[in-house]
Amino acid sequence: MQTTLRSDTAEVNIQTEGPIVIIGEKINPTGHKRLAEEMKADRFDYVSELASAQVAAGADILDINACIPGLDEVALLTEVVKVVSSKVSVPLCIDSSNPKAIAAALAVAPGKPLVNSVSGQETLLREMLPMVKDSGAAVIALTMDGKGIPNNPHDRLAIAARILDYAARIGIPANDVVIDPLVMAVGADQQAGKVTLKTIELLRQEFGVNIIIGASNVSFGLPARHTVNQAFLALAAGAGANCVITDPMKFTSLIRATDLLRGRDSHAKRYIRHYRAHSQSCRSKPEVGSAFLSLTTKEVM
Repeated sequence: MQTTLRSDTAEVNIQTEGPIVIIGEKINPTGHKRLAEEMKADRFDYVSELASAQVAAGADILDINACIPGLDEVALLTEVVKVVSSKVSVPLCIDSSNPKAIAAALAVAPGKPLVNSVSGQETLLREMLPMVKDSGAAVIALTMDGKGIPNNPHDRLAIAARILDYAARIGIPANDVVIDPLVMAVGADQQAGKVTLKTIELLRQEFGVNIIIGASNVSFGLPARHTVNQAFLALAAGAGANCVITDPMKFTSLIRATDLLRGRDSHAKRYIRHYRAHSQSCRSKPEVGSAFLSLTTKEVM
């Protein structure tokens, strides 16, 4: 299955049997003090810097979030979409839980963007999916509903089925719905990663859809979070996830290596190209094994 996204000048295909597509997560003011302050002051140079840096690091798509309490998200998200689309050529992922903000951003976003996101909650389906259909966009579907996030892979699968069915009934094909199986913190529930990995397998078996994940939640509250995130990204790709929302500056090397090992990088071209473009930064980063050894030594002491 293939989900095609476009900007004015570029096209990105998310394919079930293709390489992993990277969505850069950095343009999000939540927990990012400097970005929030710049946005509040209507200064967007830093937004432009983040957009360019992520694309240079390997992002295929950029997620755009502009939710800051007390500010007009409709106006702010629209402006940030304009700024980013004028700076880089990659497609955009418009990220908001506010339908009015999504509608305003879709009106100015070039090409065919991705909407982040809709869930199985009935009112949200009725409000968001017709908007996605009318704009010709694609959408991320979260495997949660009004009752929250189920702790059972089959219940998450059932929610995905409801969303896909609703989308099909209003004319949105399955290839324009990218499913997010969701992951919770393994520090709070050691089975959380296992549940997500099983959900990915079921989604691929039952529906053959494109599957997107984010890694940041899985390691929340743990030491050496980068190591946990790396392990989860690799395991999720092995289970069938083929799109990630993450920090491309930190994880593109891992993702390129994962594609290579899964036979999705002919003659290692993408891996070598990325290494050559970023060889200095790759050499300067500590090895994961060294970080783990250091952590283990401290724990023993």
